[in-house]
Amino acid sequence: MVRGGVGRLVLGAAVGALAALLAGCSMFEGATQDSTPEALLARMSLEHKVAQIIMPDIGSITPADVKQYRFGTILNGGNSGPYGNDKAPAADWLKLADEYWEASSAPLPDGEPVIPAIWATDAVHGHANVIGATVFPHNIGLGAAGDADLVRRIGAATAVEIEVTGLDWTFAPTIAVARDDRWGRTYESYSEDPARVTRLGAAMVEGLQGRAGEPGFLGEGKVAATAKHYFGDGGTTQGVDQGEVTGDLDALMVIHEAPYPAAINAGVASVMASFNSINGIKMHGNKALLTDELRGKLGFEGLVVGDWNGHGQIKGCTNTVCPQALMAGLDVYMVPEDWKGLHASLVAQVKDCTIPMSRLDEAVLRVLRLKQQLGILDGEVKPSERANAGRWELLGSPEHRALAREAVAKSQVILKNSGVLPLKPGARIEVAGAAADNIPQQVGGWSVTWQGGSELTAADFPGATSIWAGIAAAAKAAGGEAVLTPKGSAPGASGSKPDAAIVVFGEQPYAEFVGDRKDLAFRDEEGLTLLKSYRARGIPTVAVFLSGRPLWVNRELNAADAFVAAWLPGSEGAGVADVLFGKRAPTGRLSFSWPKTCEGAPLNDAKGALFPVGHGLDYASASVVPQLNETCAALVHDAAAVWFDNGKLGPKVTARADNVALPDLRGAKGGIVATGIDRRAQEDARRIAFAPGARLSLTGPISSAGWRITYRVASRPPGPVTVAAGGKPLDITQGLGVAEGKGWREMVLTPACLGGAGGKLTFASKARFALEIGAITRDESATSAECSF
Repeated sequence: MVRGGVGRLVLGAAVGALAALLAGCSMFEGATQDSTPEALLARMSLEHKVAQIIMPDIGSITPADVKQYRFGTILNGGNSGPYGNDKAPAADWLKLADEYWEASSAPLPDGEPVIPAIWATDAVHGHANVIGATVFPHNIGLGAAGDADLVRRIGAATAVEIEVTGLDWTFAPTIAVARDDRWGRTYESYSEDPARVTRLGAAMVEGLQGRAGEPGFLGEGKVAATAKHYFGDGGTTQGVDQGEVTGDLDALMVIHEAPYPAAINAGVASVMASFNSINGIKMHGNKALLTDELRGKLGFEGLVVGDWNGHGQIKGCTNTVCPQALMAGLDVYMVPEDWKGLHASLVAQVKDCTIPMSRLDEAVLRVLRLKQQLGILDGEVKPSERANAGRWELLGSPEHRALAREAVAKSQVILKNSGVLPLKPGARIEVAGAAADNIPQQVGGWSVTWQGGSELTAADFPGATSIWAGIAAAAKAAGGEAVLTPKGSAPGASGSKPDAAIVVFGEQPYAEFVGDRKDLAFRDEEGLTLLKSYRARGIPTVAVFLSGRPLWVNRELNAADAFVAAWLPGSEGAGVADVLFGKRAPTGRLSFSWPKTCEGAPLNDAKGALFPVGHGLDYASASVVPQLNETCAALVHDAAAVWFDNGKLGPKVTARADNVALPDLRGAKGGIVATGIDRRAQEDARRIAFAPGARLSLTGPISSAGWRITYRVASRPPGPVTVAAGGKPLDITQGLGVAEGKGWREMVLTPACLGGAGGKLTFASKARFALEIGAITRDESATSAECSF
């Protein structure tokens, strides 16, 4: 038996074949007859055809569900682990893969073919959902490294680790061209430069799948790749995730479609549709682009897969009813939880000719052809009997960790160096900052869990090396020593004065829309305070900055003698030390423009940049950065702009429920019940429960600015919900419905779409409905013609 038709040896194949012969049956029905996709399709029932194009999440289905419905594809979301455990051991992933395979391979009556399901995962920087896997730098760091061969080798290593756990397919690479760094997914982009994204994206496809047309393509040690998200995800107005992209279509394509032809030429197995709209049309329902452009002009013949309930955002659709997406060109619906209702509606729509059978067959054939490429239709054995399955020594192997360490070193970009770097042999180093010995922070989002961060500990990354541990080992190897003082040592503390101090600080982990920002000001002053303290004592300082995007850090740049953009390096923090101590030359160069000011307007060329794309220092000579302007209007206006935050109304803001005062947005007044809920701290957010017809009004300083509202919707509103700010009430029911179950999001209400601004904001609901609010701020940069949710 082979996988991909190129001689992939399958462990246990001979044993499996013998057992099948002795039992008087085949390993699965399709193996005894013509197993071409066309032949299989001809023998399938309508219900099982529909099941092939539905992709549920492992958190909402059981093997029994798979056996009954015969889903073609399955995914695990960022917060879904085997048996409900985000932190499940690797063996459980393989065990569940076998269970799904066995369920989908059980015999069917009436001669119908059985077709094993395939499992997809978001391995966006290594197989990072799995405990013990190698976590590579996020794409923004690989973009700074700029090394296509390195990216190709990372793809190959990732594919092997995926295969160890029995999975078939990854939703990577992201080939977005991020053009507004306020976007919460900027770190998933290689660069603001389409040419660099094109080159590195194609290399990742080749690493994951092998080279198209060559032996080994999609064979042993390879998995199916996905180019995502088609298209425009990196170009939304104000960087709002899942938002609106506007402009001349040809001009947009020059930037945002540019990486796709190279990925297609590399043989990418699938393309994921994007959440965003292009000039008002959601990509999941955009036939002109998904079909006419992607397939007609670009010649893509593979599978188009949806994103998480992305079809439900199409006008007139819900998560369970959306023929429009299939007719537009989507082949597989990613419907994590509402799969049962979607299956029923699609079956009914084919029966009543809303969906032609020919269009369903076309989509199913694409699923089957992908499985054929992977060897799934050729009698391949269950996941645990495949070549690399269960070889736990390959998961986070020394070779893969060495590769990740190389990638970390090559991604480091030195922005400033007055001569303190490289650190001298024999030096006594003090290492400060909460991020120094913090593996969850250095790996970022999409690591074990979707958002990563505070819920995780170093124990969730066995075998990983923190930045501090790497520095300590490097200092010792150079004949010196390093001391960890997370909060910095006090002046006059015991012990000799250090020769240098390294301060490690930066952004907290986030993923997707949770990371959207209104500007690029870095607000956390922990690192700044430490740098100033060391400077006041005459101790040379090195700032190591962890971030998923360039940020305004003028104050920290002024306070530091050397400044290193370390991005989100992943599990191998020793790669940072390799550059700091000169073991590796600093070759990283910016793949994004670095901002001179904090406002956050799109910055994609040298004009207005503090450091342009391509900037990065080596050790041949010192570089002095002139004193930078530390004025940031966003910081000055933070306090005045806040209407509600940390569980409190702003000092000049009042709340009223049906014209009855509601102090601190808490209590039961009129038709409103406002209760404290926990978001980041105890009762720092509010749950606002509306009785039918109830109104909540907030009144504050008059301003021409728009509003940014951090909010969450547990259940979509059953009736109309509106918001008004002086103009005609705006119906926001659909936007709130899209937000259902997606966690904390950001709503941007602009004066243009509200028909005014002023100093009063009023929400009204005609039905019983609950809206959770984490923060409300005024924002002068909210100037788009459209509101976003």
